[in-house]
Amino acid sequence: MVASKILIVDDEDRMRRLVGDFLKKQGYAVTEAADGREALDLFMAQSDIDLIILDVMMPEYDGWAVCREIRKTSQVPIIMLTARGEESDELFGFDLGADEYIAKPFSLKILAARVQALLKRTENNKAVKSFDGLEIDNPGRQVYLDGKEIELSPKEFDLLLYLAENAGIALSREQILNAVWDYDYFGDGRTIDTHIKKLRSKLGDKNELIQTVRGLGYRFEVKK
Repeated sequence: MVASKILIVDDEDRMRRLVGDFLKKQGYAVTEAADGREALDLFMAQSDIDLIILDVMMPEYDGWAVCREIRKTSQVPIIMLTARGEESDELFGFDLGADEYIAKPFSLKILAARVQALLKRTENNKAVKSFDGLEIDNPGRQVYLDGKEIELSPKEFDLLLYLAENAGIALSREQILNAVWDYDYFGDGRTIDTHIKKLRSKLGDKNELIQTVRGLGYRFEVKK
């Protein structure tokens, strides 16, 4: 599996090394920029950057300007770092399109948790999800099995998408009901079981992607 690439932008060498070394230990690939203009040059030259950690207070070309410029062409996740903790600055950052805003000093563990959450959210929001020959086209609400489209009812599609978005997580029947059928639905777990049975039959030899978790519910299991 290719490691997610993170661009760290800060004019303080010590801060870049501190954050970069910590994230490398978490398994991420890291690239660095010492100022805003270098950051933009790197971002435009490298198409595989998955997330940006961006300091606000930099000379000449600050983090606000970098964020504004990047948002013209990309929705890559951006975490803003700043020594200023004013609410107005935080709101301004969100208005520009920042995803997170963290005030210095901060915990490296908290920063890593924010990075992980943002990357997971980005992965879940991808238009097309592929799993061992199964493709789920979210915007088009279409599902393909080994390149051939299979017909699913609206609820079967919603169920499959929810399971796939939470791959590897054991989900209770109640969680699935609340997410797919909404909180005001008065059915029970048998509704889930019936739809899972129909869904598995349509997935053919890929039906093993949906695993039963005894006494709880179901889990979408992707082969490593």
